[in-house]
Amino acid sequence: MHRDSLKSVSRIVVKLGTGVLTDSRKLIDPAQLKQIVEQVAALRRAGKEVVLVTSGAVGAGMGALGYESRPTDLAEKQACAAVGQPLLMAAYKELFGVHGIVVAQVLLTHDDLEHHERHLNARNTLVTLLGRGVVPIINENDAVSFTEIKVGDNDKLSALVASLLPADLLVILTTVDGVIQNFGEANAKTISIIEKIDSTIQDLAGGTTSETAVGGMKTKIEAAKIVVRSGIPLVIASGRNTKVLGQILNGEDEGTLFVAKANRMQGRKRWIAFFHHPKGTLFVDNGAKLALREKGKSLLPPGVARCEGEFAAGDVVRICDLDGTEFARGIARFSSAAVREGKLPKEELVHRDDLVIL
Repeated sequence: MHRDSLKSVSRIVVKLGTGVLTDSRKLIDPAQLKQIVEQVAALRRAGKEVVLVTSGAVGAGMGALGYESRPTDLAEKQACAAVGQPLLMAAYKELFGVHGIVVAQVLLTHDDLEHHERHLNARNTLVTLLGRGVVPIINENDAVSFTEIKVGDNDKLSALVASLLPADLLVILTTVDGVIQNFGEANAKTISIIEKIDSTIQDLAGGTTSETAVGGMKTKIEAAKIVVRSGIPLVIASGRNTKVLGQILNGEDEGTLFVAKANRMQGRKRWIAFFHHPKGTLFVDNGAKLALREKGKSLLPPGVARCEGEFAAGDVVRICDLDGTEFARGIARFSSAAVREGKLPKEELVHRDDLVIL
């Protein structure tokens, strides 16, 4: 039943990992890029809207500049991205042009997605491009970004883009067939469907040993948490399969499907929940946690046991229980200094309209 629902999706975000796009020399693999473009072009001919979130710029730049391993120095990584990004876009433009499809380059930082007006502008631009039949090709603006404004990895970026639009489906194409149980062992198998991301699933996620990649399965699981909570399904599958996108959209048992939550979160709530680096943390007592989670109440000052970090009124903060487990995020109506002084007026510290249960 879950797989059948994928047959009706119309707007898809496809994330392409570095390992999928580059060869053993860390250069763009023309044959691999060509077969992926052909699959996307087939979706466009079928009337689907497709957004690509592409890795590969740093990897392509590494090859062009003669790096044998991914540089750790920020300036060197940014130099690789600056050289690699136009190489990547030139290849996409040529390959999509064969199919009569126009592409657009969109470079983003986390700061673009966090700032509300720029967030909405980014969405409007993408929706307009899709409406004109264009395939937007998105990457993080690695050449200019720095730690404080970075998304961090393209798995998370693809989840944020899917949530931003919102999309009907996110597909992350990688070098493995999906989430693998007993990875590396004789009885290894791909998990077909995941309905709940619990500790068992998270334990299956490792990092990566690739010189060009960033996150491995761990970052893909984190991306899954964002999109399924937003009400968007995710499939992780092999980008080496030349029919993978068609098989997924035909409802076939391909890759690992993460089932979306039943109710899609509203756009503003998604912005609060996923597009911020929270500035501080409010720790609340059990009574406040119950009121927030089960009764849909606002957070009142008496429910706050303590706060950490420095935040101003209007900043997004984490809301944790006394054990330190984050269960909500929201926009604080008063600063951390005012909270610590304990002289807040008898009104909401975080109004329920500005609060999201995670």
